[in-house]
Amino acid sequence: MRLHKGSRAALLLLLVHAARTVVAANFSQCLSNIINNTIHTPNASLDGLFNSTGYPVLNASNATAISYSLCKSNCGTGQEAFQWSEFSQEFSAWLLPNIALISQLPFGAQYRLDNLMSAVLTVGSPTLAGYSLFLTLLNSRWITYQFNSLNYHPNSHFALSILSSLQQVPLRLHPDHERLPSLILPENHWWKCLAEFVDYTHTWSIASATSIAWVIVAYILTVANSPSNGPDFQSNGQATGSLWLWLIPIVIGWLQLSPKCDFSRLQAAYDRADRHSMHTGTADIRVGMLSASSRRALAITAKEDDVMSPDELLTPPVFNYSRSLRWASTAETIFMVFKQDSEALEKAYSHPPVCGSDGDESGIHNPTENIETIQYIDTAQSIHDRNRRESLQHITVYCAEPNGVQIVRSHWAPGVFTRMFFASCASLGLQWGTVGAALLVSWFTPTTKMGCRFMGYLLYGAISTLIWMMLLVSSILAHYSAADPRRVSLSTRVVIASSHVLRWTGKLLAIVNFFLVILACVFQYSNFYDRCFCNSSVFSRGGAAYDVIIETTVNNGAWIGALVLACVSASAFLGILNLLLDTLPS
Repeated sequence: MRLHKGSRAALLLLLVHAARTVVAANFSQCLSNIINNTIHTPNASLDGLFNSTGYPVLNASNATAISYSLCKSNCGTGQEAFQWSEFSQEFSAWLLPNIALISQLPFGAQYRLDNLMSAVLTVGSPTLAGYSLFLTLLNSRWITYQFNSLNYHPNSHFALSILSSLQQVPLRLHPDHERLPSLILPENHWWKCLAEFVDYTHTWSIASATSIAWVIVAYILTVANSPSNGPDFQSNGQATGSLWLWLIPIVIGWLQLSPKCDFSRLQAAYDRADRHSMHTGTADIRVGMLSASSRRALAITAKEDDVMSPDELLTPPVFNYSRSLRWASTAETIFMVFKQDSEALEKAYSHPPVCGSDGDESGIHNPTENIETIQYIDTAQSIHDRNRRESLQHITVYCAEPNGVQIVRSHWAPGVFTRMFFASCASLGLQWGTVGAALLVSWFTPTTKMGCRFMGYLLYGAISTLIWMMLLVSSILAHYSAADPRRVSLSTRVVIASSHVLRWTGKLLAIVNFFLVILACVFQYSNFYDRCFCNSSVFSRGGAAYDVIIETTVNNGAWIGALVLACVSASAFLGILNLLLDTLPS
């Protein structure tokens, strides 16, 4: 098919126009051409020529910036030419060390896809990552204070260690209330066995220390050379370096807390502890043939039908947000069992052992009959072990209150929302301290105010906060609906459906935000943002937008302020974390 001459001419013009928009722009050469044309053109207008602060110039040779409209018409809408040497230097100095540091986060899920999702969720929402970390610490402090208020019990220390360490699993109590007192039997070595078998640490190693040192040293060295008067000042990476600074306290914090999150090791330790306690004869005869999860009053695993949120089954600690309410409720109930046994100290002085002097296990002994003298150790903290021995049936009757009041499981543990509030404040401070530093650098880098870079960082922080809010509300709704596990009422079904929608949406946004922050950094280093629209801060300046092509002054105050803000927010989060670590169980 042959084209008409007019058609061929139109097609040629279209190709020329397309090539002009695709070919990379050279803003320095473009500004030089505009100035030369203005100087050599008689009575040429100076409209659209500005200095670096946005004021019109009286002499064209003094122009260092041009209006947005003049930029589009003379320089095109394309980006500055991609420079591999500049991109590789910025990428390796700012982004690569942080990507490598992600590998030092604690994982341990049963499936690799869940480990990948935990990394995506951490990067996609640093607010959620900081919240889960700080809430885990506050929960450990709370349960430590609770157990420290008790009198001596042979298993209280091991129970505290287990409850504090295993916030990464779906701890749940057996629905049979009569099995709760079995947790306090002194001859029940299950607590001790499990505490010993899960006594492994995810803590400092040469790889983790090297990765953290690499990020810190790279940040210090590159920040020292950040202010630049060259033509590539817009692509400088200090903003992106500050944007990722939250990762250092998150990684260090988890290394210090050393969460037990390896699914395979935890499951093996639980089964091994159960077999060991069976061999020592501490299991109840009536339930000896059942599985470990059914036999014990406390289980560390669950099926998806047993939880309101599937995230509770995922062991990476970033998912602790979904387990915190259920964990607090379980820990409070176990504490109340130990507390009731501790309060039996006074009762022990007036009542005989559980089965009396003859140790008859054929029936339930009446504590008011056949009272005999009991031998006690000469310490106010001691209760004779015979008052905690014998079968599950005997210990249940003996530990029951005289008026028939039984232990009531608390669905909402005391102080749980207070701990959630403080964890939220700490995580938001870390998130917006680092994002705020990136925003500060972008705002005061010419052209000042809100451009593409600023919007990218702001969007990342906003989406991160939104993800945290959605998943937090989702966990509250899921725990609320757990009070009606059969989902009989319409309100329960609506609540659990809302919880699922929020969780799915939050995870989808986390995936989007993960790629957003990676692309924001890549666009920064590859000069993608170096185009008329982005460099002119059109979002905030509108029709008065202009593009600073040559930077004549460096705002060192803004750069220093951003550096201080990022470092102080990260250091404050880590400092508070270390101040609270000394109260954790040893």
